[in-house]
Amino acid sequence: MPKRRITPKYIADHIRRVLKDGGSAPHAEGVQWFFKEEIKSRGWYTAELRRVAVRFRRTIIQEQSLLFLIKVADQLFRGRVLEEKVFAVLMLEKVTDQLGDPEFRLFESWLDRITSWADHDGLVHYLIAPMIVTKPSRARAVFVWAKSKNRWHRRAACVALIQGTRQKMFLPHIKRLSNLLLCDEDDMVQKGLGWLLRETVKYGTPATLTYIRQIRGRASRLVLRTACETLSPAVRKRILAA
Repeated sequence: MPKRRITPKYIADHIRRVLKDGGSAPHAEGVQWFFKEEIKSRGWYTAELRRVAVRFRRTIIQEQSLLFLIKVADQLFRGRVLEEKVFAVLMLEKVTDQLGDPEFRLFESWLDRITSWADHDGLVHYLIAPMIVTKPSRARAVFVWAKSKNRWHRRAACVALIQGTRQKMFLPHIKRLSNLLLCDEDDMVQKGLGWLLRETVKYGTPATLTYIRQIRGRASRLVLRTACETLSPAVRKRILAA
């Protein structure tokens, strides 16, 4: 009998079976309650999911290659099952420093497969954002995403700069991006922008707080409240009262 050829799809299908068999139905119901969007969940807790993903990552790289691992992840980041997409991210989150422009473009294409903020933020915060820090010229992509009709692309424009702003990078980009998205009416985009501004204020210079004061008349209350979360109560009160 001929030996079965091991392909990325074969491994991805095996992982799907592992996720289906090892999940918790009660926890899956709780996951659905947590999200506004309709979520298909296997009911895994993140810590255990990460442990399994790390074991698969090590085995696949050892027995196949990093390129093979990326192809497996690409197979998993399809459909609507939350844990499959999260698993793909967890397998790759520690190897982004070994990836290049082809992988960045691949991850960018995954934005079209997003179904909730959970698979969105995992992809953008743990894969795309570190790759932008590694090669800052990639940050120009956020201005393309910011003009998209797709809410997840616009949220990605914000979340993709968070890793960088924690290292005091991209302040000009963040100001330009904020001016594009301050009037966005989508709550997912507003929360993403607020998150970015909060981290910018937290890790930035006094100039960033000056910028928050400048935009407080144009920013939505949701953006402004989120941006001010780490400020002292007195400063936060003065900004929000304006």
